[in-house]
Amino acid sequence: MALRLLYLIFFRLLNLLLLLGRSSASKDVELLVLRHEVAVLRRANPKPRLDWADRAVFAALVRALPTMLRVHRLVTPGTILCWHRRLVAKKWMYPNRVGRPPVDDAVASLIERMASENQRWGYQRIQGELLKLGHRVGASTIRRVLKRLRIPPAPIRCSDTTWRQFLRAQASTMLACDFFHVDCAVTLQRIYVFFVLEVGSRSVHLLGATTNPDGRWTTQQVRNLVMDLGDRVTEFRVLVRDRAGQFAASFDAVLVDVGIRVVKIPPRCPRANCFAERFVRTVRAELTDRVLIFSQRHLRVVLAEYVQHYNGRRPHRARELRPPRPTHPVADLSYERIKCRPVLGGLINEYERAA
Repeated sequence: MALRLLYLIFFRLLNLLLLLGRSSASKDVELLVLRHEVAVLRRANPKPRLDWADRAVFAALVRALPTMLRVHRLVTPGTILCWHRRLVAKKWMYPNRVGRPPVDDAVASLIERMASENQRWGYQRIQGELLKLGHRVGASTIRRVLKRLRIPPAPIRCSDTTWRQFLRAQASTMLACDFFHVDCAVTLQRIYVFFVLEVGSRSVHLLGATTNPDGRWTTQQVRNLVMDLGDRVTEFRVLVRDRAGQFAASFDAVLVDVGIRVVKIPPRCPRANCFAERFVRTVRAELTDRVLIFSQRHLRVVLAEYVQHYNGRRPHRARELRPPRPTHPVADLSYERIKCRPVLGGLINEYERAA
């Protein structure tokens, strides 16, 4: 121990003599390097990491140190040469251009839309629909896009049919009929109006108006409806009506002959025929409660004009503020817009470019 102590004392005295012989600038540089080394070592967890600023400081100051002190520093000349080689290699290294080009944002949003609106569509089905729209996208690319959006594949994404989808599918094949009455302004004569509503499209058929709606008259009106529908009569499967005496057995027989089943609502339950009742409320609020009707002929003229407006121009909240059968040109500001056409009440969707 005594020998080691004497050695350390001799070594420190020698270092002191060497230090007295150095210039003031050399001492200051060494102090800066030592301080920066301490700052870097304090960040060590578990190994110190040098960023570009640290490398620049060491590269600028280490050249001013004496040769003997350079080899004992955290950064050696070999380290600086290694940094230089990395910098040169990074400058002349060409970017990696191998692989497929990135997917356009519009195509990615279209993939997300198709996967969300069609729970049973897999990668290849979406690929085929995109091909019809002019987009050539691989199935693996679709998988990667959906994985990035956290949308699971079809077997997992597919779930049971929701009530909204079920009711929409049923509504597209349903008819609803009912009566509402209007009292004339002078004679106070009560006139009964018979109408049929297509539940899926909310389109109204005004069948007729009379003061005596008996069974024969109602049956004749439904025959006229079947003739007006023509080939479209096969689209409907159910007609909802109440239990009023105007609907005779012959009325149901006409519908059964064309494949339409008649469903009677429970007694004293008008809400079971809610679509027809909602139309009655609308026509009362917008027309009959605000106009004086003087005769049956006057009522027919007014109702015919209103039904034309109702079917062709009036927006409906159930149809996303669109009329049942628009008679005006729809403004299309973009020819690149993708249009979705539901089939079977939304169970299947077809996509095409908007004209």
